[in-house]
Amino acid sequence: MDTLVDTNVLVDLLDEDLEWRDWSASMLERASRQGRLVINPLVFAEVSVTFDTVEELDEALPPAYFAREPLPWSAAFVAGKAFATYRRRGGKRSALISDFYIGAHAAVAGYTLLTRDPERYRSYFSKLRIVAP
Repeated sequence: MDTLVDTNVLVDLLDEDLEWRDWSASMLERASRQGRLVINPLVFAEVSVTFDTVEELDEALPPAYFAREPLPWSAAFVAGKAFATYRRRGGKRSALISDFYIGAHAAVAGYTLLTRDPERYRSYFSKLRIVAP
């Protein structure tokens, strides 16, 4: 079973977050034994903010360990609909559609989502398998 890895899990490791590093590392290890670890361009972009070069980021997120996939067009539609529902329910404009796109990518691809921030994903992608604290 393949797992799409959310940005916050990777940031925990790369920033050596003392509160979440061990949990994130152990969940990545567990997921890697069950299937591929997948990232998409949005996750790559969100993680990139702390790196000076793409080569440094490639070294931190090696393609041999993190499969890189494009964003499915069907996920764009699902993300847009979920974001519209969020806004109709009174969601703040400050929420980024990228979170919805990450959830939609996992949902349409049939992946598990590894995240530390499951509430929004659970609210808008009810059938999505989620691993979270």
